[in-house]
Amino acid sequence: MTIYETLQSFNITLPPVAVPAAAYVPYVQSGNLVFLSGHLAKQDGKVWVGQFGKDISVEDGKLAARNVAIDLMGTLHAATGGDLHRVKRIVKLMSLVNSSGSFTEHHLVT
Repeated sequence: MTIYETLQSFNITLPPVAVPAAAYVPYVQSGNLVFLSGHLAKQDGKVWVGQFGKDISVEDGKLAARNVAIDLMGTLHAATGGDLHRVKRIVKLMSLVNSSGSFTEHHLVT
């Protein structure tokens, strides 16, 4: 099964590259490497606001992480000229989580 067939089986449509919220570019290509800029968790086009352990539930966090992953794939799709099959490996993926000091379930929302 190809990556596109897998996405389709989960009813995932890759979004277009998001318009940057500040003075940066969504991705940079250097040789055979692509570096993606940070992506914000959004739902219905609005940025999620709040803190885990205070305002945001783990279930909402899972959905936010899924949405970010789909946005990242959309950006990577654009960066590869519309062909995710060109991706051989992901070298690094970093996730930042806004949480209260008492929150201990980071592994569930990244």
